[in-house]
Amino acid sequence: MTLDRHPFTCSEKLLERALKIIPLGTQTFSKSHTIYPHGVSPFYATHAKGSHLWDADKNEYIDFVNSLCAITLGYRDPDVDAAVLTQMKKGTLFSLPHSIEIDVAESICKMVPCAEMVRFGKNGSDATSGAVRLARAFTGRDRVAVCGYHGWQDWFIGSTSRNLGVPKAVQELTHPFKFNNLESLHSLLKNQRGEFACIIMEAMNCEEPTPSFLEGVQALAKKHGSLLILDETITGFRFSKGGAQELFGIKPDIATFGKGLSNGYPLSAIAGRADVMKLMEDIFFSFTMGSETLSLAAAKATLKKINREPVIERIKENGNRIISGLKESIKQYEVQHIFSVSGHPAWSFLNIKDVLPYTNWEIRTYLFQEMFFIENIVSLLGRTIYSVNFFKFVNFDTFASSLNLYKIFPKEKLDSLNELSVIYSNTPVNYLLLVNFLIVIFCVSFLLIINQSELGD
Repeated sequence: MTLDRHPFTCSEKLLERALKIIPLGTQTFSKSHTIYPHGVSPFYATHAKGSHLWDADKNEYIDFVNSLCAITLGYRDPDVDAAVLTQMKKGTLFSLPHSIEIDVAESICKMVPCAEMVRFGKNGSDATSGAVRLARAFTGRDRVAVCGYHGWQDWFIGSTSRNLGVPKAVQELTHPFKFNNLESLHSLLKNQRGEFACIIMEAMNCEEPTPSFLEGVQALAKKHGSLLILDETITGFRFSKGGAQELFGIKPDIATFGKGLSNGYPLSAIAGRADVMKLMEDIFFSFTMGSETLSLAAAKATLKKINREPVIERIKENGNRIISGLKESIKQYEVQHIFSVSGHPAWSFLNIKDVLPYTNWEIRTYLFQEMFFIENIVSLLGRTIYSVNFFKFVNFDTFASSLNLYKIFPKEKLDSLNELSVIYSNTPVNYLLLVNFLIVIFCVSFLLIINQSELGD
């Protein structure tokens, strides 16, 4: 597609400035320019409200990522904003603790099954790293069994391909195992018996736990004297009021929380058994900004709203609606060899598979760059996916004609697709977070074109 104009001029000027003084041009890898196809993507936002986000070039989007899962109630939630402004007038940081620490800790203990005591950090990596240090102190052991992603600090990132700068001795203490594969965990614990301080994992990521898997992990932890840590940085206060542990009926020794705990304000938490948590009086886990009151006020208001209103139910309802529609479309258009959907309604994924000779990254990038600029309409995407309210601006018939879809596909299929687009456009999304998928019309129609042309060659 030849673009007659470029809507991202301001974003690209900002990026040019940023790259001269900021590595990657921003502070968060998953938001950096390396994630997005250049020339067809915005790089900087200016403001947001509810489920909507505006970039530096004044393009408006419906944001299905909500700042990497940190926005639980929507941007600029009025209750959260009011609580923060009220606290701001009283002060943000003091030479003594503030009682709001107690309020938030009590709320977490009431909501989370495993929570008997709570300590606060500022981001998810603080919490997971603090939990691992706590487990090592409690057990007197060094090794960690890990499944999934758990932050940037040495103990975890050293076990990944992004281990630059992590001492080899540290790398060797962390051992990955496979989700839904008890044998892979059992093998680790058996081969280095009595050396594992903890098992840390998410109860669910893009794959739902198989029956008895989480119970099996818990049993293995107990058998080998290791603590079970559930990383609920994303799932906490989203999968259910008490997190994934409540949803799946598993009670860990320690759980960690962050992201949506405070609706976008920097706060994380470690919660767990009192006899374990009591040891945090002796290990060093302390921050100058640990008792900063604005984030705590935001968390207090967020948790209160989650308890008062059907936030979790709304997320599930809308998530299921869109996942079902997407699965139906994939089946109808017979593109299962490329697309699949996985995850929970509150945090789901559209998976793009390799179709030789192309990799999934090549297919995805090609899809992005060809389809995300039509009549000055764009969509943000990366490892997690944003989506534009496309049909707010573009008529389906106009879109179909621009791609010559009417010449390629039977009318009944396009009519069905149009019905899905109407449902999508009218779906309320203020509480719909983290449903990671491409807009149905983009996914299906463009993939069909690719499938019949380039990929078929």
